[in-house]
Amino acid sequence: MKSNAVKSIDLELDWSAQTILPIEFRGRELKVEARAYQGADPTCQAMVLVHRNEELGSADVPVVRVHSGCVTGDIFHSLRCDCYPQLQAAMERILSSPLGVLVYLPYQEGRGIGLVNKIRAYALQDQGYDTVDANVAIGAPIEARDYDLAAHILFDLGYPEIKLMTNNPAKVEALRTEGVDVIEQIPVIVKPSPHNTRYLKTKKERMAHKL
Repeated sequence: MKSNAVKSIDLELDWSAQTILPIEFRGRELKVEARAYQGADPTCQAMVLVHRNEELGSADVPVVRVHSGCVTGDIFHSLRCDCYPQLQAAMERILSSPLGVLVYLPYQEGRGIGLVNKIRAYALQDQGYDTVDANVAIGAPIEARDYDLAAHILFDLGYPEIKLMTNNPAKVEALRTEGVDVIEQIPVIVKPSPHNTRYLKTKKERMAHKL
């Protein structure tokens, strides 16, 4: 399976740009390797940050976060989801590990249904629907994400074996199906707020997230 995935990179992945990016994280100034990727579909673009901390020694297996874009959470720090605190917790681990990688997928907004549909679903949640039933009510999939581009990126980086930061077992299995060897699932548990308690409960009870 791995060889097939590697072979398909040339057909489905177009690495378009690379730079060194200075960032500020929790009061620290750091430099990371930043790469931009584009899949066969031009709307499927990804941002990748790679951080190597030589002071902690070398590592062949990276700690990886594959993060779905969330405008409301990641940018505006919405309390209705746990996306922003998960991203921050993941970045803390990435930046404090010998080798850490963030694969950021902006096109997976709202578990892949897009920003407009996500806000439509939010409006139904205001009326009492949970996140699963709200998606169904607007005619959207409960889960519309796939991880083929993320897998191709990891192969292109030379990381067919990873430690994955996620609470979602479906993400682990999806990457394994694409040929990525997930040797460890690292939970990303964050403190709930009064605004996202039901959201997290739905994730756990209806989507089998390990919370």
